[in-house]
Amino acid sequence: MTSKTLGLIFGGRSGEHEISIISARSIAQHIDNTKYSLKPIYITQSGEWINPEASEKILAIDFDRVVKSASEQKRNEALQTISNLAEGNRFSFDFQKEHIDVVFPCLHGPYGEDGTVQGLLDMHKLPYVGCDVLSSAITMDKAMSKICFSHAGLNITDFLVFYRHNFDSDMPGITALIETKLGYPVFVKPANMGSSVGISKVKSSEDLQPALELAATYDRKIVVEKGLEAREFEVAVLGNQDPIASPVGEIVPCNEFYDFNAKYVKGTSKLFIPAEISESLSERLRDLAIKAYKAAACEGMARVDFLMDKHNDTIYINEINTIPGFTSISMFPKLFAHAGIAYPDLIDRLIQLAIARYDDKSNVHNGKNSLQP
Repeated sequence: MTSKTLGLIFGGRSGEHEISIISARSIAQHIDNTKYSLKPIYITQSGEWINPEASEKILAIDFDRVVKSASEQKRNEALQTISNLAEGNRFSFDFQKEHIDVVFPCLHGPYGEDGTVQGLLDMHKLPYVGCDVLSSAITMDKAMSKICFSHAGLNITDFLVFYRHNFDSDMPGITALIETKLGYPVFVKPANMGSSVGISKVKSSEDLQPALELAATYDRKIVVEKGLEAREFEVAVLGNQDPIASPVGEIVPCNEFYDFNAKYVKGTSKLFIPAEISESLSERLRDLAIKAYKAAACEGMARVDFLMDKHNDTIYINEINTIPGFTSISMFPKLFAHAGIAYPDLIDRLIQLAIARYDDKSNVHNGKNSLQP
């Protein structure tokens, strides 16, 4: 059987750039080389595409160890090495020239997980792993996804939306509105970001403005959510029209909430797979995950995150990640591994789902001669 060439796109114009490198490296290490010939494609933080030869060298850097070291010097040295490798190897990428059969966009956050790259790949008539333009865009925006989930009958936490340009003119009014409508604590988040980048838990008015300003460095649209004392559950979902849900996992963060350091640096957060919950609660969470997945028109894969209020057991959907982490500690591959789907098999299933969706969409009328009866 002739192997297919898989284009693995990573890096990108996002605050999650470094996590994308780690995820892509993990995918590259677990791919079935008898089925797929890997062609890595690195995108710099400024958005320039790098040829596969240089991208392969970048992918060889153990950025996971750099991040876990929590050393700013090592991080800067690694980034400089990547910059040196990329220098002189920028080019206008031609998918056809590179003979790529299918693409795995391992791009977390804006300009990768938000439908932009998916639209580009659609224009190039290439199958790709994960959700399409619409579902990627909806789920990337925390405010829009909440509207979608609420319309589908799923519980969401109370929230408010602000824009960066409002801060200079009406910070006192914004503060008063948050305190009146939500109270403390609140979570302040960039609307379009993941990996807990730019997120703050705010307990008092004096900490609110710095948190808003931090979030505004990552996005011009800011979401402020009512804080809960909650348990955090995650469910991985796999499939197109007939998706399946993984066992439920629970996260007990080592910090006050599951922020970037708790996820990627300290390494002392606890992951329970499966979660230590009743079978009925597990089934309910899995059913809600499928419901949320379908409500947002997801296909391919996603990780659905829930909060359960510790005081009354009310379950709220927190968010959907359409390109979840694929690092060594990421929940998506770990959850399906517990279900009996090994990492290489999971990658293979995702690629096959991408090809199946592409073939299905290819049978749709494209508008040519659409005025003829």
